[in-house]
Parts: sequence; C-alpha cells; structure tokens
Amino acid sequence: MIVVVSDTHGTDGHRLEGRVLDAVRGAELVLHAGDFTTEAVYEALRAEAGDDRDGGGELVAVAGNNDDTGVRARVERTRVVERAGVRFVVVHGHEHDETTLSLLGRQEGADVVVVGHSHRARWDPGGAVAVLNPGSYADPRWNRPAYAELEQTAEGLSGRLLTPDGDVLEAFSVTGEP
Repeated sequence: MIVVVSDTHGTDGHRLEGRVLDAVRGAELVLHAGDFTTEAVYEALRAEAGDDRDGGGELVAVAGNNDDTGVRARVERTRVVERAGVRFVVVHGHEHDETTLSLLGRQEGADVVVVGHSHRARWDPGGAVAVLNPGSYADPRWNRPAYAELEQTAEGLSGRLLTPDGDVLEAFSVTGEP
C-alpha cells in the first residue's frame, strides 16, 4: 500500500494516530508532500514509516514552505518515484499554480503530481497530469482532515481520499502510461 500525507505542521512529533498511524506503519511507501515543520517531526514520521527498520517501508518526502533548515537540508524540494507502473512527482506546491503543476508533471513524465500546501484534499484527473492533494490529517484548517491510501490493482492503483476515521471522501483509480 502507498500512503500519501502532507502538512503535518508539528513541532516535536508526527501527530499520527488511529487509522492514519496504522496505514503509515503498514505502507510499503509513504509520500509526504512537505511541511513537517521541524526535523524532529520528520524523524518521528520516518521512524513510523519504517525507513530505519529492516523490512520497513520507504518514506519519500519533500520540503515545504514552513519547514525549518534542518528539514530542508535533508529532503529535496521535488522527488520522483514510481510504483505499480505509476510515476509520481511529489512537490509541496507553494511555488506552483495549476499550470506549473501540469508542466512539472509533464516534464517529469509523471502520471500523478502529489501536492500539499492548501490543506484541502482533492483528486483532479482532468488536466494533462492528474493531481492528488491528500489534504492534512493533522492541521486541516478550514477543511476536513484527510490523507490518501493507494492499493495496487491489475490495471495500476486504486486510491481513496479518507478522513482519519476512515470515511471515504473520494475514490479514484490511476494507471500508468502503456
């Protein structure tokens, strides 16, 4: 399973709990679209994702506009990763609008651009490259708390935007280019 989170905005811990914590611990890949805020939060989430454990999952993260210098020194601003034939480009999004997100996705040959920053969960397959924003499970601001889970299927990936309680906000599917 792939778990997608963003905008943790913590000071000393990952702020994961319940279903989101279980999902991160069980994921083979965790994508974080930035704004951990501190290096301690990054380290706490990395430990839960299993990046340091034998047989644990992998954390692919990018820096956001609220990340301190410790986080920015450890993670890049843009990452590209491929799973189940689907290519993702991950970016926080504070430097991007819809046009530049689409251009970035096409430049990187991505099927999906994973973006954070707005704290608003959304799946938008309508552009040249689909856009997935997992929202924020920990600091939703004026939005519902959310994150995304993706499971491999024969055709690619089946995804859901979920609340931390497990309510499905939206279901979607992603296929890579043939």
